[in-house]
Amino acid sequence: MSLISVDSKSQEVNGKMYLKAILIFPFIGILLLSLVRSYRISSFLNALFSFLSFASSLLLLVKREAAGLFFVVDELNIVFILLTNFVGFTTALFSQNYIAHEIKTGHISAVSLRFYHAMYQSLLFGMNLALCSNNIGLMWVAIEIATLSTVLMVGIYRTAEALEASWKYFILGGVGIALALFGTFLFYISARPAIGEGLSAMAWTNLLSHASTLDTSLVNIAFVFILLGYGTKAGLFPLHAWLPDAHAEGPTPISAVLSGLLLNVALYAILRFKMLLAANPHALQAGPLLMSMGLASVLFAALMLYKRRDIKRLFAYSSIEHMGIIAFAFGIGGALANFAGLLHMSMHSLTKSAIFFAIGYISQIKRTQKIADLSGLTASHPVLGWGLVFGVLAIAGLPPMGVFMSEFLVLSSAFAKAPLLAALLACGLIIAFGALLLKLVQVAFGEPKGTSAVVPSLYLPMLSHFLLILTAGIYIPPHVVEWFKHTSLLLK
Repeated sequence: MSLISVDSKSQEVNGKMYLKAILIFPFIGILLLSLVRSYRISSFLNALFSFLSFASSLLLLVKREAAGLFFVVDELNIVFILLTNFVGFTTALFSQNYIAHEIKTGHISAVSLRFYHAMYQSLLFGMNLALCSNNIGLMWVAIEIATLSTVLMVGIYRTAEALEASWKYFILGGVGIALALFGTFLFYISARPAIGEGLSAMAWTNLLSHASTLDTSLVNIAFVFILLGYGTKAGLFPLHAWLPDAHAEGPTPISAVLSGLLLNVALYAILRFKMLLAANPHALQAGPLLMSMGLASVLFAALMLYKRRDIKRLFAYSSIEHMGIIAFAFGIGGALANFAGLLHMSMHSLTKSAIFFAIGYISQIKRTQKIADLSGLTASHPVLGWGLVFGVLAIAGLPPMGVFMSEFLVLSSAFAKAPLLAALLACGLIIAFGALLLKLVQVAFGEPKGTSAVVPSLYLPMLSHFLLILTAGIYIPPHVVEWFKHTSLLLK
């Protein structure tokens, strides 16, 4: 018995250490990188701190800290933590060459760049803090940190369009975070009679254990504000207006982390509150609200894809579409749909970030983001051209890619529970597929156009993502399937 106790205590200490590491490394990165002026050194340190955060997140699979008033690591958020830190690391690698070329060509000044890597680590810190927060107020603060970090990076080019996009993101994001704050406050008020005042009433695990005793009327109103507030951050229709501009005008590495990571963090916050409603038998059903917003996002984005002339705006609307699919899946609920939602979120993050890696180099080589000026890529730049072809076919949901499997599972679960809505979702996916195929043909094939500037390229991040999504479409290890299945049961 004593040996067991010592071992248990040792595991708890190790769990705390590993959890702190995913917060300490990016925090040290913020402080150190804000002082470094050499791009070569700062880009290396940015990649190093991102790698250390990813390595620390892997250790959480072995040792986990018991839930406290401020932090929690469970089967749900560890999926998000691992995905966030992996994509954060690969994007940091991609960013090294991409930003170096932007400096060389004069698109980014040394003054503007000084805090770029510090803000990148601030973004990772904010996302990690939000994902492991057990305190709903701390989670709100963390998401705001991540938002403000990306606002600053979106406007780094200092052009009129970039500054406008940055301000638009700041204002709409501010409205969203204000709504989320009010919803958070209402949840706290609803818990006071059952839990009491102070930090205990803000701990998500305490709220979940007392969910059935929470004031139902307050909880219902609170979730609507939460959905609208964090739904703005997740880019769900009709709260998406900041997203296309932020993608188009900001640096491509930020587009990759926005689509691949930050949207997920906002959705994660919604899921945490959705679980509280599911545990209260008298509260409203959050599922229909999520399904409605998700389906509207898919249909709206699918139609808007046809009108895009800028390739980064094109994939910004594709992100809106896929966040809609994920929200729709979690709205359906049940083991299969939740499993599909988790899988689709993972596949979308890996695929979309890899697409932005390709687009980043392509836009630098061709010195434009206009689709009309990017034809013939498979002939002029085979690795990037065929990489983009692979990425677009993957994100469109063709087999044997991982996105095909997740979309198939979403549709299967939808047809079992809501056939009419499933048919509408299928129509949206077909419309989006047609738009993406049309744009792909324009960009990848035909006579090459435009310039062919020499750009230092690192293809490893893009290729590693594509390898993962191809592998996931063919074979998912059984322990990963069991992990996702167990997590999907927790979501209800």
